[in-house]
Amino acid sequence: MPDKKITPQELKDALNADIDRLVEQVAEAINNAQPGNIIDDSEEPVRDASAEFRQRLYQKALNLLQDKRLQEDFSPSPEPSAPRRWRNKGRQKTSCLTVNGLLEFERTIFWNRQRGSIAPLDALLGIVQERYSAGVREMACRLSLNEAFVPAGENLARTAQLSISHSALRELVEREGRRAEQSIRCQQYGPDWTSEDCTDQTVITGADGVMVPLVTDQQKKKRRATETARQEGQVRKSTRKRGRPKSGSDGPYKEFKIVSFYDPDKSHKYAVGTSGNHHVLGRRMRCEATKIQIGRARVKYSVTDGAEWIARQYNTQLPMLDENILDYYHLRDHVIATSHALYGEGTRKAQAWREEMMGYVWNQGSLVMLDKLSNYLRCPRSGPKGEALKSLREYIVKRVDMTDYPTFRKLGYDCGAGPTESFCGCLTKRLKGRGMRWDKDNAEAVMALAGLYYSNLWTDYWNQQRAA
Repeated sequence: MPDKKITPQELKDALNADIDRLVEQVAEAINNAQPGNIIDDSEEPVRDASAEFRQRLYQKALNLLQDKRLQEDFSPSPEPSAPRRWRNKGRQKTSCLTVNGLLEFERTIFWNRQRGSIAPLDALLGIVQERYSAGVREMACRLSLNEAFVPAGENLARTAQLSISHSALRELVEREGRRAEQSIRCQQYGPDWTSEDCTDQTVITGADGVMVPLVTDQQKKKRRATETARQEGQVRKSTRKRGRPKSGSDGPYKEFKIVSFYDPDKSHKYAVGTSGNHHVLGRRMRCEATKIQIGRARVKYSVTDGAEWIARQYNTQLPMLDENILDYYHLRDHVIATSHALYGEGTRKAQAWREEMMGYVWNQGSLVMLDKLSNYLRCPRSGPKGEALKSLREYIVKRVDMTDYPTFRKLGYDCGAGPTESFCGCLTKRLKGRGMRWDKDNAEAVMALAGLYYSNLWTDYWNQQRAA
């Protein structure tokens, strides 16, 4: 209704004193600056004055709106199904941190036996569940993706003039990550492209595992004992949440698994990760492939490191793929290791043998390479040399269909898993910093945020959060 909207003139009248104060502060900052250094001396005081004015402007605008709607909108109407009327429980204070500063409100609380307590102003402003605005949450998550929570909090204060303790920042980011993970898992959110949008309608997929450092149960017990001793020494109450404490990992490292989808020129890319086992990744693989409609792609294939669990999941979950290709560079690593066992690391003979074998497989296929290897195996070899040759042969025999590189090249397929390797590094970079240890669910939450960022979905996701 028009009469319940604030007008520019009303806002100007409420801000007269604040405008005068802003003008005085800016003039004082410039007048106090030293000649020859005016900008450097005055920019910080002017910035601080502008931030203070921006916060007051936003606060008073919302207070005006609250006063206009106070009469009707902020009194819950009786419901036919409710046997009791709403009782006025008085006024309570609350706050919300926004990109324009900390806002504080005093609002009326209502209660009845069936519904409990409600604050109509909170519902109007959209702060029922969060005391941080979407803009603040987005800034906090963006900064925390690339650095630890302590420096991220310091940078947030310096660049955005938002003060959040590092512990509150950690809880905010982990909570937001769990929300993102839940949205993706429940298919409420996903890639903004399908196979029809891809270059030449070609979709390439890859999967891999990467080790992530976790907090062990023993480390958790030690931390709790240290914190308890500190609290007793300072004579203060424990801030630990009630209930059974969270248990730690049974080992210092666990393998997290990642699946990626992209097109040949990498203009469309998408990746998700999980802390679950290969069966969990398989189900995620099928779910995410359905979102991009991989079955409609003209060309679709995988490029992986050839791990048996990955091959099984692709054969089970995505049987429609045209090919499953072994990453050329993983095969090359195996050949290099064998050349070192045969002729010694760094020798010319080892380098020549490696180039010869890779030339066979690249230009003529793995069957020719196996035939050449058989010539070396006919000569009696014992010890590490014989074991290395047999291991290489067995590795290739299991992956003959995945190493037909001449055919793959003729069809224009990629034979390297570089994009998937890159996703593994990007999605877990924040988790593998020096000295970092994580709870499994929190690590998965941070990885979900990284997946959105490196899949070019960050802006769309936060726009959706603001619209929710």
